[in-house]
Amino acid sequence: MTSSQRRSSAIQKTRGFSTIRKEVFPWIGYILPALLIYSVFMAYPLISSIGMSLFSANGVDGSTFVGFDNYIKLFSQGEHAVRYWGALGNTFYFFLIHMVIQNILGLLFALLLSSPYQKGSSVYRTIIFIPATLAVLVTGYLWKLILNPQWGAVNMLLKNLGLDAVAFAWLGEPEIALTVISLVSSWQWVGMPTMIFLAGLQTIPEDLFEAARIDGANGKQLLWNIKLPLLLPIVGIVSVLTFVNNFNAFDVVFAMENVNGAPMYSTDLLGTLFYRVGIAGQHPVGIPDRGMGAAIATITFFILILGVQLIQRFTRSREAR
Repeated sequence: MTSSQRRSSAIQKTRGFSTIRKEVFPWIGYILPALLIYSVFMAYPLISSIGMSLFSANGVDGSTFVGFDNYIKLFSQGEHAVRYWGALGNTFYFFLIHMVIQNILGLLFALLLSSPYQKGSSVYRTIIFIPATLAVLVTGYLWKLILNPQWGAVNMLLKNLGLDAVAFAWLGEPEIALTVISLVSSWQWVGMPTMIFLAGLQTIPEDLFEAARIDGANGKQLLWNIKLPLLLPIVGIVSVLTFVNNFNAFDVVFAMENVNGAPMYSTDLLGTLFYRVGIAGQHPVGIPDRGMGAAIATITFFILILGVQLIQRFTRSREAR
């Protein structure tokens, strides 16, 4: 290679490095802070929690490596398994109530508010969304007062109407306590899917409706053939948000029933079970088992991943049809 060729090669390498420095280095500067924050506040705690689940860390004996013993206890051994499977079933039920009541009502409200014949829609939007702006602990405590069996507004109204037979102890009956809490939570958060569905409806081009009306389509056909199919991506988003939020639910149960799963563990969710085991400590010992709590959190994390993937796959398959 001649000296001129070597010089040309060196110049090309310098230019190439200069181009990389100008194009790549700024992106590294943009990404690095977010990556550091994600690593410190999300990735590291997650990995630490998974690692802790392999230990028995109960605050007395320190940390003892037990392998998968915490998971075996949760799935198949005695009181731990009974409490875990009960909380898991209650959490799924809590989620299903929100999917059926909260999201269907949200879609119905969005369809009504998007109607061109609906007057005062801005007022109704505000009324529907106001509960979502309130603190969960506040609304939970207020509803606890409203549902009080002795002097709560619900039972007082029922008794005044001569319906004493249905004036229940709403939060004291194991058969209905979780349903009542789920309905209270659905009432508070129905404004969120309403606003999301309403935003999705407003993005549908009006030309599609005009063309369908020209072809003779009625309101029902517009709903089933245009609105709902085009809302499927929004339905997927709302379903994922509902699934994640409800599997992390804690505060509404804490406000209305504390964290002991009363009555008779019928309101015990994964969030309250985790708090009781890993932070507050199980009664009567009262000693937190951080390893068992980390195992509950780890299983919940993988359930969330699996659930989100299944919801997204189902939504995409429906969109492809």
